[in-house]
Amino acid sequence: MNYVAQNMPEAGDTVVVGMSGGVDSTLTALMLKEKGCRVIGVTMSLWDGSIPEVKTDKPMKEACYGPGEEENIDECKKFCAAHDIEYHVIEVKEEYKKRVLEYFKAEYRSGRTPNPCIQCNRYIKFGALLNGIKDIDIKYDYFCTGHYAKIVRPEGGIFGTDKTPCMIATAADLSKDQTYFLYRIPSEVLEKVRFPLATMKKSEVFELAHRAGLEAANREESQDFIGEEYFDMLFSDKPSVPGDIIDLDGHVLGRHRGIEHYTVGQRRGLGVAVNYPVYVQSIDAKNNVVVLAPNDALNSSALIADDFVWPGDIAPESEFEANVKIRLASKPVKAKIKRYEVEVGDDFAYKGQPYLVTFEEPQRAVAPGQSAVFYKDDVIIGGGVIARAIK
Repeated sequence: MNYVAQNMPEAGDTVVVGMSGGVDSTLTALMLKEKGCRVIGVTMSLWDGSIPEVKTDKPMKEACYGPGEEENIDECKKFCAAHDIEYHVIEVKEEYKKRVLEYFKAEYRSGRTPNPCIQCNRYIKFGALLNGIKDIDIKYDYFCTGHYAKIVRPEGGIFGTDKTPCMIATAADLSKDQTYFLYRIPSEVLEKVRFPLATMKKSEVFELAHRAGLEAANREESQDFIGEEYFDMLFSDKPSVPGDIIDLDGHVLGRHRGIEHYTVGQRRGLGVAVNYPVYVQSIDAKNNVVVLAPNDALNSSALIADDFVWPGDIAPESEFEANVKIRLASKPVKAKIKRYEVEVGDDFAYKGQPYLVTFEEPQRAVAPGQSAVFYKDDVIIGGGVIARAIK
């Protein structure tokens, strides 16, 4: 299928730019300003101070959620003032706590592997933030961010219809492509969303930022949504429940300190002594056990996913083929996708219509809670949350 890249903002357009203080969003704002757009910078305020600040002599990595937010906001204010850009801070603390933090904790405590960035993009960056902009009566033609992705529209209809919703396509710099994180954003929201860095390489971004003398070009890039120093504190609202670590035959190998500290595929920090390499193969929340196995036992031939998002809410009726990513760092692999008919005795509480995804080749460490995102011609044609792996 052919897709048409959607027009970028032009001179005279009013553009709101979501700014974090990092090089990508800062350069995006500068490029649009120099293009002749009326640029309005906005930053989300997430940090509520509910977790005590960690004092350490070690350098802490940049993270989305943490006490460094105030410094980031000050840097955005300074940049906007220097370039005559209107600037606002939008508070989204309560929504972030509910949609991201509580989700993150609940998923880990249920033995699943959450993806907070996907949740944040859907409900905060392209949800609560946009609602906050509306609340202060800012009218705009486009909302732009520094994500590496592209907005396109199909020339023909999708899934046997004549509808042509806005869809997300991969960026030019595949090493920085962020489409996996964006797949849950509804098509109607994407109508006004644009990603000006879509056709640029990260090296070009840094080169332009240094040439423009942007302080953001010298900042370390954010890697995680929360620093590892704060992980245990985040889960301190409830005591961890230790339990058994077992092998595939049920033999007890050791004790775990709470299933929220483990994820499928993990090898380090298991605290067991065996004479062969072992990894977390699965997590049984019901029985509070962590199951370890050799690497080969982590392969899955298929998965069942639910809680789907489709472009324009148009779900496929028949089986189709696509490339699927099961985590951000994984390469897309060929798979067949079809509706999953729930079998008698399957008491799993699926969210909406589940789909069966059968890989052309077995995949390692399929983790419930992560997302299965479908690509065709480098465009996202749908995606859902992994409910179960089929070994």
